[in-house]
Amino acid sequence: MRILHIMVAFSLLSSSISFLHANDSVTVKTISMELAREIASESINVCRKKGYQVSAVVVDRSGLLQVALRDDLASRFTLQIAQEKANSVILSGINSGEFRRSRGDIRPELNHMSDIIIMQGALPIEIAGSRIGAIGVSGAPGGEKDEGCAQQALDKLSERLDFAE
Repeated sequence: MRILHIMVAFSLLSSSISFLHANDSVTVKTISMELAREIASESINVCRKKGYQVSAVVVDRSGLLQVALRDDLASRFTLQIAQEKANSVILSGINSGEFRRSRGDIRPELNHMSDIIIMQGALPIEIAGSRIGAIGVSGAPGGEKDEGCAQQALDKLSERLDFAE
């Protein structure tokens, strides 16, 4: 009987040790360059049809620049603003307009962070419930219009996002 207790204890100890090391690596999903380019391009096309010259920037799940596109007549500053909007999504996990509304108490402080601006016009990009990046749009006359262009692009590519692996 004593041998059985020792074997059970050893088994429990070895399984708990392997459990402690089971998470030494993490597998994550991130956005591909091809998908990022299509989302950015479609966002610009949607805004262009409405008469707006914008820039669209897609960042990956870590906030690293994946794609930056500027329409022909969009101001060069729209690229920076679009990227900073997208980064606010990575920071908060929610769309930038919602973040702006919910964190008015610290918005001035947040706007002093490098590479972040708390303005409407950026949305998370998700596949299978995992955030893989964010799209930021800038240049339309109002953040709600920037966000609308981004949302229409995501809607157009929704089937691809819903069934991505």
